[in-house]
Amino acid sequence: MSPQPAPDLAEDKERETNVLIESAPESPVKAAEEGDGPGRQLSPVAWLRMLARELHWSFVLGVVATYGVSQGLGGGINRVASDYYWKDVQRVQPSVAQVYQGVTSIPWMVKPLWGLLTDVLPVAGYRRRPYFVLAGFIGVIAMLIVSLHSKLHALFALLALMSGSASVAIADVTIDACVTENSILHPHLAADMITLNGFCSSVGGLIGFSISGFLVHAIGAQGALGLLTLPSALVILSGMLLKEVHTPNFPYGQAHKKFVEASGKMLTALKCPEVWRPCVYMYMSLALSVDIQEGMFYWYTDRKAGLSFHEGFIGFMFAVGSVGSLVGVILYQNILKDHPFRSLLFTSQLFLSLSGMLDLILVLRLNLKMGIPDYYFAAIDEGVSKMINRVKWMPLLVLSSKLCPTGIEGTFYALLMSIDNIGGLTGSWVGGLLLHLLRITRTEFKNLWAAIMIRNVMRLLPLALLFLVSNSDPNSTLLPSDLLNEDEDGEGNQMENIELTSLAVDSSFPDKSPRECGNQEGLDAEQDDDEVSLLPNKG
Repeated sequence: MSPQPAPDLAEDKERETNVLIESAPESPVKAAEEGDGPGRQLSPVAWLRMLARELHWSFVLGVVATYGVSQGLGGGINRVASDYYWKDVQRVQPSVAQVYQGVTSIPWMVKPLWGLLTDVLPVAGYRRRPYFVLAGFIGVIAMLIVSLHSKLHALFALLALMSGSASVAIADVTIDACVTENSILHPHLAADMITLNGFCSSVGGLIGFSISGFLVHAIGAQGALGLLTLPSALVILSGMLLKEVHTPNFPYGQAHKKFVEASGKMLTALKCPEVWRPCVYMYMSLALSVDIQEGMFYWYTDRKAGLSFHEGFIGFMFAVGSVGSLVGVILYQNILKDHPFRSLLFTSQLFLSLSGMLDLILVLRLNLKMGIPDYYFAAIDEGVSKMINRVKWMPLLVLSSKLCPTGIEGTFYALLMSIDNIGGLTGSWVGGLLLHLLRITRTEFKNLWAAIMIRNVMRLLPLALLFLVSNSDPNSTLLPSDLLNEDEDGEGNQMENIELTSLAVDSSFPDKSPRECGNQEGLDAEQDDDEVSLLPNKG
């Protein structure tokens, strides 16, 4: 266990931290609670103005551009347009499209790498601006290649779409770094920033899904993908306008040392049974939840053997799924968040398997015997499935946040999210293999019901691994004490020293001394519920 600092040093550090927090600009929301403000129920416009005034308008523009336009709006359009691109332009089989969709998510699995780059490798003295600009240019070039090349080979199309995914992932990591940096400097606005992120992402996603089908119908899949150059261009603009301190002489040697220290601590944490056992469960639960969405999509849109859904309805159906996901967040936050991990994961995994039976009812056309048209039943199916998926995902996010050792919370959390994304990729590839083995093709769907049944049964298998997860509730401490205590004397303020990704707190503030970088422990206490309830699903 790390030695405790001398009493006078600890008191001095605490006193200076308190002075920093007390000297931070007072939020109008906080003042409203004390009776000095206009009231806590600020209008959305007044709330945005308050954030722009407190945090600088360029930061708010960056959040809107990245979460709202690039991830939300662009993500909704890309989800539908890419499905039609593989089906109608590249004309690949559903099993191949399923594998390709998994491949395009690979950049999200290396988010710790993007975070390390933004923290330890400044460009021209700036940590954030160059990476926004880089992400935007990658996205513009990738989408132009896909949209303008009429006979692009499938391999190059895959690389271009994967580059577009990397563009969004890099921008996501960079704006998260800005958010967590501001969370230290303005701890009273931490929850407001998380709410802004979730609000922009949700609204953008709803709009993107709602218009995606109509765009594909009007200008084709390639044209819709070409429009994604606009969100990337906005990311470039937000990066150029971002207010950031210039640091001309960065100590790269010291950054390498911090990286080595963080890597060693991550390896130590992964050897701890309290950590690796839940990690195994999280990976297996996602890998065994086989994804056959591309097979369903081909069946939805086939004009002879399928349901012949048009592009507009496909976009609407995914929008209903986005609403169902939001409902799942609300259910978890208000009803389920205090339930023990094991019982909640058992229930959600069971219901996830049962919800898959809705697909079986639709494929066997039993819904028509119930008097429910295909359009209504498919929309209900999508909304219910996404709601249960979100309820299952939320406790995994909370569990991940409880497994992060002190001092490398951000880096380790990014690592856990990468493990989850690898699990999702495995499930996608197994689903592609299943579609191939059952000979489900572009026009042949007679065995689709069997694929659904196998998927539903496989979703029950993670129940046998629940013993790997602690039965404690989310308010309990899961890590042993030696991973929670921090050496403040020898390693001093590891939060700014080895916090090397953007999922928690930025690693350094060039214009401030180490003692002026804030109190993350106080921030964690303030964000106990809000932080985990609004974390997005990128993968």
